[in-house]
Amino acid sequence: MSEELMNIGLYQSASALASLERWQDSVSQNITSSQTSGYRKRTISFSTQAAGEIMADTKGRIGQIGSMPTLFPKTNSGINFLAGETQPTRRELDASIQGEGFFEIQRPDGTKVYTRSGEFRMRPDRTLVTSTGDAVMSEGGSPILFLAGGGKVAINHDGTIFQGTTSLGKLSIQKFSNNGRLTPLSGGFFSAPEEMKPERVDQPELLQGYLEGSNVAPLREMVDLVLISRAYEANQKIITTVDQQMQKALDALG
Repeated sequence: MSEELMNIGLYQSASALASLERWQDSVSQNITSSQTSGYRKRTISFSTQAAGEIMADTKGRIGQIGSMPTLFPKTNSGINFLAGETQPTRRELDASIQGEGFFEIQRPDGTKVYTRSGEFRMRPDRTLVTSTGDAVMSEGGSPILFLAGGGKVAINHDGTIFQGTTSLGKLSIQKFSNNGRLTPLSGGFFSAPEEMKPERVDQPELLQGYLEGSNVAPLREMVDLVLISRAYEANQKIITTVDQQMQKALDALG
């Protein structure tokens, strides 16, 4: 094996190790967040990209006739937006979206984020907020406020919230033309680029007293960790072997 081909093999294996590390980070995050309501699985796909060509003749000598592409692994990250399993909680402020769309949330700085998690609660000032304390928005563009006197809360299938017989507003359920452009944030939230405006879901379907779980299958993620470990070890062995061959070649030329 020529020195040039050995170098290419070394670079390819090193690039593969970097790709495997990204995959491992994604799997670890999925396992950690598998119990987070509304969390969406992070995905990694692999492809190859050309990084130039080397010239070789029929005997494998570099710089002669013919050409052979040099391919390096490439990783592409993404998000799996398939719905998670709906689980009953029997808490009156919990809600789960059936079908497309996200709850619209406003953070203290005024920015809007979106989530599938309907794990809501009431703040001391009687504002409906998420588990992280961010305001849940209504279709009217304002936070939802509860009445001072209290009373039983009901969330209709269309997202309208009642306290007793008084309507407090309708939950803002938004959708996007391309979910793949959303940026994932911690806690199961997503942000959208400024140029991509959300669209209101006209006829949402919600369930009160339910939460949508993550769409992560922990067992599948554990299997992937085993695959990553084996692939990592294989590429490490390749690097060690190539390094030893290069050292022998240097010793022979000595």
